[in-house]
Amino acid sequence: MVEEFTPETVRERIERDAEFDLIDIRDDEDYAEGHLPEAEHVTVDELEETVVDRDWADDVVVYCYIGQTSVQAARLIEEYGDAERVASMAGGYDAWEQQKASGDD
Repeated sequence: MVEEFTPETVRERIERDAEFDLIDIRDDEDYAEGHLPEAEHVTVDELEETVVDRDWADDVVVYCYIGQTSVQAARLIEEYGDAERVASMAGGYDAWEQQKASGDD
């Protein structure tokens, strides 16, 4: 089962400069419209092609638009990548933006 982090947890990790790979798997257009600070853009197709060959950080957090595709991507990294801990951001970018809009940051 894939671990899920809340947007608040991801924000805290970013703010304290935790060492982890933050991967945005949304399409090019969505990424260009906005993304989390320090997020690396890797589409699902790119991820499937490179997951085995990539040198992953020990910790990886993956997010998509609403949190469903990122769970699948996290499973892929868990199975074929060399990261020690992989999580999906619950609710995805949508939840991140909603939290920001509500002033919880």
